[in-house]
Amino acid sequence: MNGIYLRFPGARARALTLSYDDGVFQDARLIRIMQQHGLKGTFNVNSGLYGPEDLPPVEERVYDYNCCANDRMSLSQAKAVYQDCGMELACHGYSHPHLPTLYHQQMIWEVINDRYTLEQNHGGIIRGMAYPSGVYNDEVIEALKQCGIVYCRTVESTGTFDLPENWLRWHPTAHHSNPKLMELLDRFLGSHIDRYPKLFYLWGHTYEFDHCNNWHVIEDFAASAGGRDNIWYATNLEIYEYVTAYRQLCWTVDGMRVYNPTCLPVWFETDYGTFCVKPGETISQI
Repeated sequence: MNGIYLRFPGARARALTLSYDDGVFQDARLIRIMQQHGLKGTFNVNSGLYGPEDLPPVEERVYDYNCCANDRMSLSQAKAVYQDCGMELACHGYSHPHLPTLYHQQMIWEVINDRYTLEQNHGGIIRGMAYPSGVYNDEVIEALKQCGIVYCRTVESTGTFDLPENWLRWHPTAHHSNPKLMELLDRFLGSHIDRYPKLFYLWGHTYEFDHCNNWHVIEDFAASAGGRDNIWYATNLEIYEYVTAYRQLCWTVDGMRVYNPTCLPVWFETDYGTFCVKPGETISQI
């Protein structure tokens, strides 16, 4: 057997995810666009920076060109926007700090307090994050591990479709402002699958669409990328959990028998075909 290659759920070779930061009212519009086209993703929220409760309704609010901080949602607005929307909520630092400038206890407090507050306010178990302002170092990464954060997105766009080697240095494919965004998408959609799986990871801030008056960028992207049977649309955490499950498969020395110790069904491809091994199952002669 020449190789064993991960396949996403449904034996797909492509996956796509989005990641948007800061918990601003424009997230509501992006979520509607994503839902319309079947996209999924993650919204990274600073739970210490909710706006006051006397803000106008989200659908009536107008972008403040002088201060994007005025785009923050109130807690009640954030609950309404994110509740049962099919997206993931993740950390972004309680007060959006530059984490490397803090001493270790402050790093821990910013991350664990953000995680705790998001869990209390929105439910679920928060395990992911995006680095505030994209800055981090080795000490920050150690702090994240201590807080139970399993992945964290950087702002270091690669222009590639590779799976991350280090989940706490998860580099996205592109920011939505990339002038070659649709060229990248066309390459992702039309590229030959040379057995290696491909992931398109888009990131940004939704207030940027108002600031640049270019909502058409994400609308065009979603219309082109969405609704395709050969793409797995997933949140950041779903991708982390699935790839982690794949990497936990237990193989015999000759590669002809495999056991799945995880709770997720896992797909892969070999010279002999495409296979799915269910949770707790062992399959042979592959």
